[in-house]
Amino acid sequence: MQVIISHTNLDFDGLASMVAAKKLYPSGKMVLPEKLQDAVQHFLSLYRDTFSFTQENQIDWESVTEVILVDTSTIERVGRIKNKLPEDVTIICYDHHASHHYQGKYLPYGACITILIEDILRAGNTVSAFEATLFTLGLQADTGNYTYSTTSPEDMLAGYHLLKAGANLEVVERFRDTPLSTDEQQLIQILLTNAKRLNQDGTSAIITQHSQDHYTGNLAGIASHLLSLTGVDALFVVVRMENKTFITARSSADRLSILAPIKALGGGGHDKAASAMRKDLDPCILAKELEQQLPFLISTEATAKEMMSSPVRVVAPDTTIGDVSAMLYRYGHSGFPVVKDEKLVGVISRRNVDKAIHHGLGHAPVKGYMTTNPMTISLDTSLTDIQEIMMDHNVGRLPVIENDQVLGIVSRTDVIRTIHHKNKPLHQKNESQYDKVKRNFSNQVSSQLKENVYKRIHTVGKQADSLNMKAYLIGGIVRDILLERPNEDIDIVVEGNAIVLGESLSEAFGGSLRSHDSFKTATWTDPEGLKVDLTSARTEYYDFPAALPSVELSNIKEDLYRRDFTINALAISLSEDDFGTLLDFFHGYEDIHKGRIKTLYNLSFLEDPTRILRALRFENRFGFLMNKETEEFAKTHTKMLSSVSKPRLANELKRLIIEEDTSTFIKRASDLQVLEHLLTRASNPVTVLKRIECFYTLQQALKEPLHHSHWLGILFAMTDLTTEAYEECLAFAKNKQDIHLLKTVYKLFTTFDFQFHSLYDWHTVCAEVSNEALAVVLALYNHQDDLIERGSEYLLQRQSVSSAISGNDLIDLGLIPGPHFKQWLLQLEASKIENPSLTKTDLLSYAKKVYSQKE
Repeated sequence: MQVIISHTNLDFDGLASMVAAKKLYPSGKMVLPEKLQDAVQHFLSLYRDTFSFTQENQIDWESVTEVILVDTSTIERVGRIKNKLPEDVTIICYDHHASHHYQGKYLPYGACITILIEDILRAGNTVSAFEATLFTLGLQADTGNYTYSTTSPEDMLAGYHLLKAGANLEVVERFRDTPLSTDEQQLIQILLTNAKRLNQDGTSAIITQHSQDHYTGNLAGIASHLLSLTGVDALFVVVRMENKTFITARSSADRLSILAPIKALGGGGHDKAASAMRKDLDPCILAKELEQQLPFLISTEATAKEMMSSPVRVVAPDTTIGDVSAMLYRYGHSGFPVVKDEKLVGVISRRNVDKAIHHGLGHAPVKGYMTTNPMTISLDTSLTDIQEIMMDHNVGRLPVIENDQVLGIVSRTDVIRTIHHKNKPLHQKNESQYDKVKRNFSNQVSSQLKENVYKRIHTVGKQADSLNMKAYLIGGIVRDILLERPNEDIDIVVEGNAIVLGESLSEAFGGSLRSHDSFKTATWTDPEGLKVDLTSARTEYYDFPAALPSVELSNIKEDLYRRDFTINALAISLSEDDFGTLLDFFHGYEDIHKGRIKTLYNLSFLEDPTRILRALRFENRFGFLMNKETEEFAKTHTKMLSSVSKPRLANELKRLIIEEDTSTFIKRASDLQVLEHLLTRASNPVTVLKRIECFYTLQQALKEPLHHSHWLGILFAMTDLTTEAYEECLAFAKNKQDIHLLKTVYKLFTTFDFQFHSLYDWHTVCAEVSNEALAVVLALYNHQDDLIERGSEYLLQRQSVSSAISGNDLIDLGLIPGPHFKQWLLQLEASKIENPSLTKTDLLSYAKKVYSQKE
């Protein structure tokens, strides 16, 4: 027998989850616990007959073999039913909390009902309008109408499906906030009177307790009302009723998690709402214990020291408005501190600079337009205080000052980034894959890299340490380690002078060094021939869109910020003291885990439009997708591709065509309207796809791999095949091989119609045409099936007869060498291609008979 049960003091999420579980386990008998929340009791007083509940005393508990446990992950919370279950009973659990006591599903959603809705939809079961209404009650109750930080995207999606199924929101609203009874209101007044308010580390909490002889229900609703009335960050309500002590806790602050002490009491819940029941605890003693535990429940709040950007770019009072405007664009800042004699004297904002420029005052010094006596903060100013200062004084950036020196600056962007990436629910935080990788990353590095590469990066890290530098493995190799893909391109960024480090490595271990002083970069080739690219940490800026970047030395964070996408903005420390530590300022690991391509800032594609092509390449290679915002940026800036030089575009296009699935590229390029901005004579995507698919069909039939020069022919296949298109594609050529292939393709395409009568004729025309060029040309005729079939046959036949007869063979026949030998050998090869059954003896007999007469 199966039974479906939930926790005592049943709430709407528990009730909804029981009913949902019944849809997945139709033979299961739903048994209500002995205690229900008042709101649930009111609901069931109207609708109890709608559900097929079984009374507890009607169950033969000895016959129960399987328990479906919902909205709690511990059997201790089901009340007296626990003592009736057989010891060997199987428990299948559905819960949205962290514990994993039994088999089942544990997902970090805001409500348990969401887990069950997903399974119901997956199983193809229908949900009635009434069921959708109850499920919505449970969903909204446990997510606080989708406002709790534990709310997940899956909860929102579940709500969408329930509304589609006909959920009645008027009924939901009627039962969601049941009015308090007279008894409940009296208890609220007593608890307010007994409340002890505590302030700790910038947070506020109330602990209140009471004992009474009679039972008052809806303690959860009472606690929620108290939290709302008092405005504190957390609340603990301890009430002794009859012979039991009930503990209910609520939190409205991310920093204050109330779950730990409640779990210690045998209860459950989550960081914002939890409850427990004990028979052996005195409320007064328990309240004092909770007061002592309060400091340990508060997570450290972010401070300016952790949030600020540093070092800070500053300007002098005499810097002109025009120069400041150029710097604002260069660095993407919204303002600068103004410093004189190393002391802060003001702040200039982009808004004030723009106004001054508008009035033709670009020549004026900044001191006439800066804000004097600006608001400042210290290193230990908390996130909460920073937010209040920004809102109260309407400022967007706050210099961080110590001893009159500007140590850093906190902007609105820093605040937003901190808010949206701090204090995830503890059960998620503790189990985060990011944290696991961060703890064990050195092991993953050693397992992913070849032994010689691993030893070499250790060497570089130690040598950098000896020079008081910090070295980091960065970019694609870090990304590929996380993806468990091979990559041996050793790119190392140094906080310091990379050339000095390179010289030190070369002197200590030998090998050769090639350096570029203007960029402070070096390539060290060790004695075993392993290349290590060393780069000084730097920042990049673009003097105008699509320009090549200018650079200046900086730190690792700013160096990573200049990268194209978050998945490439990762670094691994190579220092001995923290080897293997992942630096992930922009949440690139999360984007890798979610298969997401995301730019680091809004103007990324504007500054370097080739990044659009790179995004398509990474989508293609890894099976990732640009997130919605990045894709919109790409669509907005595709027109900038036409302003990029052909050689720069060629670098990306060649890699796309050679290394990736070109058909997939064309489809995505069509979505983003990329082709029309790459090629002024671009053909329509349907035609292009047919040509490319034909080319790769021919390529697969060939026994020999194609050389890389075919990429330019494929690019030509993306055009309308006119003379103008040919000339445009020539401008993309990277070397002589590219030029030769494209010229051959264009000549064949414009000179011949390929209506040859025999393979002999094919060979007399195409003998010196490479497989790559001929495959491209044939692909341009993809709509002519007979031609493609004949051309494919020719390609295969000529591979098997290559050098069937040589010049020496003709000499052995007594023929005199000369320019005519080339023509004769071509004819003999063509004969063999036309008639593969001919042997070498046949061909030589023919040559002796025919060519001897011509001499």
